[in-house]
Amino acid sequence: MGVEVSDVEFVKARTDKREYRGIVLPNALEVLLISDPETDKAAASMDVRVGSFCDPEGLEGLAHFLEHMLFYASEKYPEEESYGKYITEHGGSTNATTSSESTNFYFDVNVDCSEEALDRFAQFFNKPLMSADATLREIKAVDSENKKNLLSDSCRMIQLEKHLSSKDHPYHKFSTGNWETLEIKPKEKGLDIRLELIKFYEESYSANLMHLVVYGKESLDNLQSLVESKFSDIRNIGREHFQFLGQPYSSEHLQILVKAVPITEGDVLRIKWQITPTLRYYKEGPCNYLSHLIGHEGEGSLFYVLKKLGWALSLVAGEAEHIEDIIGLLFKYIRLLQNSRFPEWIFNEISAISKTQFHYQDKVPPISYVVSIASCMQFFPPEDWLVGGSLLSKFVPSRIQMILDELTPSKVRIFWESKKFDGSANLVEPWYGTPYSVEKVTPSMFQQWIEKAPNENLHLPKPNVFIPTDLTIKLVQEKVKVPIMLRKSSFSRLWYKPDTMFLTPKAYIIIDFNCPLANHTPDQEILTSLYVRLLLDYLNAFAYDADIAGLSYSIQQTVTGFQVRVAGFNDKLKILLDDIISQIEKFEVKLDRFSVLKESMTKEYQNYKFIQPCSQASYNCSMILEDQMWPWVENFEALSHLEADHLSEFAPKLLLRTFLEFYVAGNIEQSEAESIVKHIEDTLFNAPNSLCKPLFPSQYMSRRAVMLEKGLKYYHQTEGSNQKDENSALIQYIQTHQENVKLNVRLHLFSFVASQPAFHQLRTVEQLGYIVYLSTRNDYGVRGLEFVIQSTLKDPRHLDTRVDAFLTMFEKKIYEMPDAEFKRNVNALIDVKLEKFKNIWEESSFFWAEIWSGTLMFDRMEADVNAFILQLQVEALKKLTKEEFIDYFNQYIKVDAPKRKTLSVQVYGRNHYEEYKKIIQEEQSPKTYRIKDIFSFRRSRPLFSWSKGGSSHMEL
Repeated sequence: MGVEVSDVEFVKARTDKREYRGIVLPNALEVLLISDPETDKAAASMDVRVGSFCDPEGLEGLAHFLEHMLFYASEKYPEEESYGKYITEHGGSTNATTSSESTNFYFDVNVDCSEEALDRFAQFFNKPLMSADATLREIKAVDSENKKNLLSDSCRMIQLEKHLSSKDHPYHKFSTGNWETLEIKPKEKGLDIRLELIKFYEESYSANLMHLVVYGKESLDNLQSLVESKFSDIRNIGREHFQFLGQPYSSEHLQILVKAVPITEGDVLRIKWQITPTLRYYKEGPCNYLSHLIGHEGEGSLFYVLKKLGWALSLVAGEAEHIEDIIGLLFKYIRLLQNSRFPEWIFNEISAISKTQFHYQDKVPPISYVVSIASCMQFFPPEDWLVGGSLLSKFVPSRIQMILDELTPSKVRIFWESKKFDGSANLVEPWYGTPYSVEKVTPSMFQQWIEKAPNENLHLPKPNVFIPTDLTIKLVQEKVKVPIMLRKSSFSRLWYKPDTMFLTPKAYIIIDFNCPLANHTPDQEILTSLYVRLLLDYLNAFAYDADIAGLSYSIQQTVTGFQVRVAGFNDKLKILLDDIISQIEKFEVKLDRFSVLKESMTKEYQNYKFIQPCSQASYNCSMILEDQMWPWVENFEALSHLEADHLSEFAPKLLLRTFLEFYVAGNIEQSEAESIVKHIEDTLFNAPNSLCKPLFPSQYMSRRAVMLEKGLKYYHQTEGSNQKDENSALIQYIQTHQENVKLNVRLHLFSFVASQPAFHQLRTVEQLGYIVYLSTRNDYGVRGLEFVIQSTLKDPRHLDTRVDAFLTMFEKKIYEMPDAEFKRNVNALIDVKLEKFKNIWEESSFFWAEIWSGTLMFDRMEADVNAFILQLQVEALKKLTKEEFIDYFNQYIKVDAPKRKTLSVQVYGRNHYEEYKKIIQEEQSPKTYRIKDIFSFRRSRPLFSWSKGGSSHMEL
């Protein structure tokens, strides 16, 4: 049997220039080939129709465990983790995910390395090796992954929902796996888990259950030849597709109210229904229609009413005292829909939006694209592989009615999470230990809730004014490759970058408000945060339609004030931006909304103690290194005494002196960009009652990083904030240098070369924890490295010694690295640096980072791309010698290097409290310094200069 080439015509976006071909290999493996001559990354994704639902009885987590094991080695490439090593060394990344019904493996790599990468990838499904030693180590890794999630409310509630389902349905299973399910229980039954793993692989993984997507620069014919040669040997045992019949909930699991005790503060209400699967109606979208209306946030919607009543912050978070009224209002809205006769114009709006978003979709990284398509291939016919269920084309009211008829009290499941149930919950979910109780809700109770719910003006949404109609691409007279400073005044500065590459009808606008009063004290920081939250709150009802129509917006607090971002289809973008500026100009504090948002913010601060230990270590590291960063305990205390009157007094002062930095990019003409800025200046600065005045020169804010001392190792040790968390964490930070192109690329090269070996040694071999990584760090232009490890097994001091041991071991690799290998690593990093922007958002993020950081390399360069900052980095890499690289390592990174500046931030979890008690009593060793008081330490250290405000600080 030969290769079948599909002659199907794929539904593809109008702007998509890539070529596609579907083939079926002789072993029944279905493949989609994607040829993109412009790509600089190759990628592949294999979706295997075997997931956690397929776990054998009593071996919970086996499918997930198998996903881990396939990364180790194969008969053709027996060196452990050589696959991951090859991918990383050639500028790529790799991962996998196990879901209920499938497992997806994927990677990307520099485009010239695709053939060997595909060959190594194919061995996952051909002849993998699963050694006994690797099996035991990876069970520990799965167990660490599970322990990481034990105190995650989202994981706990998902498992509680699964627990309250029929035991004979696979949905009921625990899917992650842990030491008990993969080691202890199998041994008790006399089972060899490795043999069970191999048996599961051999009986489940079959080519006819797989779908492969391959993305490359080659022609379709060459891609086909490549795939045929690499994947045709995968076994096809003719395995029938796994069938999971019936619904997961029987009558005992429906019409229930589940009260659960979460880890964190805050009430969450989830209302769910068991409905008929609607995948076969994907072009009609009955669930899309109903979720669009029930989840709407505009005027007249359920959320709008709940918010007006002060009972909701989002569509999952509600006010605990009004749960029955909220449920009653929901069913009132459903009754409204029953009487609405489903207006066709609403379907037409949803359809028009989906078509516009599909046909003008942004190009995304190939690795994301192949994963999404491989997942679609399992469910949709070939012609719809690229679009899935995102295009609605058939309005069938009877289908909508069919689903709506199932949204009844008899099929509902209500989950209410609240700390108020602590002590009254009489049951415990076995895998995560979540306390809960279950009550049956009778039809009469539902009727009472509906009858006593407030009589509010619930109604269907109005037509969406933000749906774009003008999608023309505007001509750009000057093909500029970098942003240009188009306009400057005492009020603002405008950076302009027209779209010369992507040619989509979209734009991106950033307005950075530099406000000196925003963060000088904890009180000011909290008041600025409340100001930003209220702005977003006021905008929501009007701007929700914009979000639906492909216009996103955000207002975020920054270290120097706050920032407004608006992005999406440019046609109606100015309407949204004008409303945002209007809200800023006429800002007032509404007492009811202030109270709701302050309460929400209070719970966020109360929940700080539940963050992951590695996040706590990262926070502590930033507290030590970043000048003028306020501790959360002081912010929390400030929040407790601040009231609406304080914000009313503060808001005008916040904008009294300000400077606006604009970035306008995309499908916007130069005159438009200038007009937008002029209008905002006139509104905020030049109107008769304007709030704002320009900054004095002395008021421009700066953020500076603490300078550590050479030859000294600093320690900061603290207990974990959550006493129930077994995990400890370490961040070992090595501060290297301030902004300097030549030193930057040496640091990046070290991280590039060392990341995979560090992961392999510290996680795979030593099994120190599930979270293990090495990355670079940038604090206001001060560069460094950080090793991050989270562990239940070893205390942070031990983790710190293992990082040093790794660096000592890695010295030999650096010193003995062959010239050819050094050159290969340099070239691979160059390929990464020269990777093209995929869309206007990636391009804008890069340019804005340059503007915001103040390096502004392009500001003093000609438009010639060869003089651009990326090219500077590439040139520095090309000129870099191995001797210079080794010298950088010896000077800054090597253990006991003369210029090494090290900070070890340690968080001790419940498993290691005894070690913490001992260590804080010990005397300091020579060349070490224990930081007991962060603020005294910060005051005692000199600070680096800050590059923002001029390019002269950036050394070449």
